[in-house]
Amino acid sequence: MRYEDWTFREAEVRLAEHRDLREVLQLESVPDYTTLYRFLQRLDDTAIDHVLGETVRRFKTKKRRRRARVAVDGTGLAHNAASTFFIRRIEQRPRGMTRWSYWLKYLIVGDLDRQIILAQRGRQAPHVDTGSLPDLVDAASRVASIGLVLADAEFDTENNHRHIREKVGAHSVIPAKRGRGSRVGIRGQMHRHFPRRLYRQRAKIETIFSSIKRKLSPRAPGRSLLTQTRQALLLGLSYNLYRLRHPTFS
Repeated sequence: MRYEDWTFREAEVRLAEHRDLREVLQLESVPDYTTLYRFLQRLDDTAIDHVLGETVRRFKTKKRRRRARVAVDGTGLAHNAASTFFIRRIEQRPRGMTRWSYWLKYLIVGDLDRQIILAQRGRQAPHVDTGSLPDLVDAASRVASIGLVLADAEFDTENNHRHIREKVGAHSVIPAKRGRGSRVGIRGQMHRHFPRRLYRQRAKIETIFSSIKRKLSPRAPGRSLLTQTRQALLLGLSYNLYRLRHPTFS
């Protein structure tokens, strides 16, 4: 459903039309769309993380490094079917912004060399994501050995640097924002001697986001935050599964 960007009703219709697909999924009958919805509600995020980790372990490459170079970043996913053009036209009206004051923020840790997702989270935005980095990096380190973590200035804190270097045992590169405390500790090192050439590799995580939105879907549909989050996590899992089958996918 996530790979084809179907709604629950569309998934029911497609399963009824394709016998081969039902056989592969070992379905004796076509589930009602409400059954699919209830399944999504019962699905545990831990189970999705487990399957995502299994895809990482099964992904093999000849040029695999001993320790992964990863980047942490986030992107917004639409929670409805309205087109981007429609939203922009509404925003141009005299009253300004649309009635939707929030969206779903999709955060991932991406392996820059293998172009796969190591860990992922979804949350309602706008929200400050600085504190999300330790949990994301810890989850990624459980499925892959990490040697380098790149992140943008949104995640710039001394605690994040120390967590990556002391708890994960990896090197951290995060540009230091201006302000108090930016000239001491690890942030001070980033301010004085920032490794710009190494940091350029972070741009590769945008390729992952671009591939997900172009090839799969830019949406995480649902009326509740729980449903939207599950849809986002399943979207990331679908991306890794497709990468397993198509290693040159980009």
